[in-house]
Amino acid sequence: MEIALKKLLGTLACTWTVLGLSTLHFGTVSAQDIPVGGEPSPRAPGSKLERVEILGKQSTDNDLRRRAQTAKQIYGREELDKYGDGNVADVLKRLPGISMQGNAPRMRGLGSGYTLILINGDPAPPGFALDQLDPAQVERIEVTKGPTANQSAQAVAGAINIILKDAPKVSQRDLRLSSGYTMDRPTVSGSFTLGEKWADLSLALPISLFEWRGGNTATVLRNAPGLDGGASQAQQRGEQFYYGHGINLGPRLNWKLSDDETLSWQSFLQKGIWNNRSTYLYQVMAGTPSLDDDAGFQGRWQSVRSNMQWVNHFSASERMELKAGLSSSMGSFDGQTLRLGLPQRRTLADNADLSLTQAGNYSRLLNDAHSLSIGWDLEWRQRDEKRDITEKGVPQTVEFEGQPFSARIERQALFIQDEWEINKQWSTYLGLRSEQIATRSQGTASPQSNTSNVVTPMVHLNYKFDAAGRDLVRASITRSYKAPDLSALLARPSVSGLFADTSKSNAELSPDRIGNPALLPELATGVDIALENYLPAGGLVSVGIFYRQVNDLIRSVTSLQTVAWSGVPRWVSTPINFSRAMTRGLELEVKGRAGELLSGLVDAKLPLNLRGSVNIYQSSVEALPSPNNRLDGQQPWSGNFGFDYRFASLPMTVGGSLAFTPGYATQQSSSQSLDQSRSRSIDVFAQWVFSRKISARLSANNWYPVDTESQTLTADGYSSSTLRSGRSSFNLGVEIKL
Repeated sequence: MEIALKKLLGTLACTWTVLGLSTLHFGTVSAQDIPVGGEPSPRAPGSKLERVEILGKQSTDNDLRRRAQTAKQIYGREELDKYGDGNVADVLKRLPGISMQGNAPRMRGLGSGYTLILINGDPAPPGFALDQLDPAQVERIEVTKGPTANQSAQAVAGAINIILKDAPKVSQRDLRLSSGYTMDRPTVSGSFTLGEKWADLSLALPISLFEWRGGNTATVLRNAPGLDGGASQAQQRGEQFYYGHGINLGPRLNWKLSDDETLSWQSFLQKGIWNNRSTYLYQVMAGTPSLDDDAGFQGRWQSVRSNMQWVNHFSASERMELKAGLSSSMGSFDGQTLRLGLPQRRTLADNADLSLTQAGNYSRLLNDAHSLSIGWDLEWRQRDEKRDITEKGVPQTVEFEGQPFSARIERQALFIQDEWEINKQWSTYLGLRSEQIATRSQGTASPQSNTSNVVTPMVHLNYKFDAAGRDLVRASITRSYKAPDLSALLARPSVSGLFADTSKSNAELSPDRIGNPALLPELATGVDIALENYLPAGGLVSVGIFYRQVNDLIRSVTSLQTVAWSGVPRWVSTPINFSRAMTRGLELEVKGRAGELLSGLVDAKLPLNLRGSVNIYQSSVEALPSPNNRLDGQQPWSGNFGFDYRFASLPMTVGGSLAFTPGYATQQSSSQSLDQSRSRSIDVFAQWVFSRKISARLSANNWYPVDTESQTLTADGYSSSTLRSGRSSFNLGVEIKL
């Protein structure tokens, strides 16, 4: 082994020398196991890399995962269809190592900004809503734990790549109808997928219509300074009701120009209308507390994305790919609050995001073992916002209301990577990506701009204990980053709704908010090591550890400030580059047939599948005192367990899953802490397969919900707590293949 390791290190050094020289030339990169939206790249006949790509077309998720050059979890149609979910967000919450914060997925317990969301390998457009995407439009979901050079390096926690359905090779007519119930009345949704092929042209046209209705109850207890600045205490019970409807379209057109050249076009559209209503009952216990008003909000959103892709195989060992895309997102809302039945605050807001992208890569098979790729990635993105808030018809902040604010990001990246199959047991992926990120923010004051350069080297190493790859070790050393959100760069204030009178001060627990145009990206250096054991009957056991060192951590800090929108000091929450931080964890995953996982305890022929994962996290922020100086929102551990059982005498399968997170405390700043209670989600389903063309599913999400509570405390003894009661949702769906 020692001789083999020395030989490997020597070969690695030689390869990096070649990569360093190659960066002097302009080119492109992209070599995935299965290229998005097309067939795998042709390789030299008989080469090792050709064997990898052919095997990558195996139908099982575990085969695709085992053959991947980097650590990757893959979930295909079986997982997407199992619970009859109406949206992708419900699918993600049951996957190992993923939790949901609202409708944003989180990996490794880190906030949504640390998890990169991709659509067909490209960053999702602004305003893209996972909870409004029908799983029927998705071919598979790929979850990676570390960045790769040919994709954005904004993946500190990892990346979730949603692969939309490709144009089919045969005619296709799939119809799905479903009805759900959460409260008030049933909802109806449906999707239809049309697929056709004519000679060298193929078309896929998925369309889905959906609606939602839901609500929850929240009890808020505040012990905080009141409207007069003195101590106060009050309890409010709020009923929140939300509903809406929308449409998804995802047309895809593939054109085979020749045996070596293809052109494809894919677009995606989300559009909808939403409504929120809140009513409150309150009890004043002391002082003159600030209270939430009854409110009604309604709005619209639209997200459009269109991409073109051209691929040319110059030879069996050369491939060129060019891509260009346009994304546009728009949203608006109108909100009115009521106090004692009389209009109080009116909010009118509009926002628009526009982005242009262009990318390309050139890949070449250097010999039987190396596939070298070089490429570039360009992006221009701008966000424009306008808001007008009045209190009883009077502008809340005269100098800001109705004024346009904008923020812009320009990103330029060059990358190079080498997928190298050293021998039957060793393989590696070497990548280097350099990005320049320029930001610009403009409002009522002078424009502010900032430029950052991020260089992210990546090394992924795989070792198979045997040529079949039933047991393998994966190790990675990578750099990644998290860019500030465009909305966080806007220096436009948002006045506290509980202390809307700007002639008076507010409370630390109810601050005003404002963006920070000077924010720098967070830069993370990470190590990942995992042992994967693929069982003979298709099961899997995986154990992994990870470590991330984060510099220039962004966190919102609340302080008492002299502000332009008030004649008295106000408490203001502002995002800043706060400190350095560290996070590490242990990830365990098991899935397979019960008879294989519990050999000797369960009959090997029992049609029972089991799956489970346990994730343990630890983190610390240098600028904060221990013991609870963890990264914001990162739970100490989480668990996810599930099963499905197929009846031998009935065309029926039943199953369920349990996701659990314990309660924990977080020291958010030197003066504030947050206590979060446990959370739990139980989902169950039953599926009937009547024929090859007709099936039905009955499911319940968040069955038997538990109340959750969060409490914010300040160093001076004040506190605010919220107890929420959720609801179960039920769904009945039918799928018909016409």
